[in-house]
Amino acid sequence: MMDPPPYRLCRNAFGRLECTGTDGEVHEGVVPVRAFPITAPEHGIALVDPHGRELAWIDQLSDLPDDFRILVETELARREFMPEIRRIVSVSSFATPSTWEVQTDRGSAHLILKGEEDIRRLTAPALLIADSHGIHYLIRDRHALDQQSRRFLDRFL
Repeated sequence: MMDPPPYRLCRNAFGRLECTGTDGEVHEGVVPVRAFPITAPEHGIALVDPHGRELAWIDQLSDLPDDFRILVETELARREFMPEIRRIVSVSSFATPSTWEVQTDRGSAHLILKGEEDIRRLTAPALLIADSHGIHYLIRDRHALDQQSRRFLDRFL
């Protein structure tokens, strides 16, 4: 079992995350930020103040005491919204802009792909697709998609 962290985390009366350092200074509006949100989401998380200054570093989320870990996970879930595409059901056109109907880990969705440049290659075989509203959709492993989804996707890559 690791030693408890040298800081304290809690929620204030307004529901904002607070971090109290070893010097006793309280920082309100603390935000957890993942260093590698896709490739290593459980490792390397910074706690930053509203001005972007790092207050604390978390090597591994599982090393935190349960109450701190739950606070950090809850705050991350509030901030991050990146549905994972499991299946591409249909594509309106193979020219852009095109409307895609997809199945995600959060249900069905329609996204508008403005251009091929909105499909970013990440560490192989992952892709990140930005729709016209700025929502990012993750395809963790494009090779694991069903055959029809891979065919649709290949037309844009």
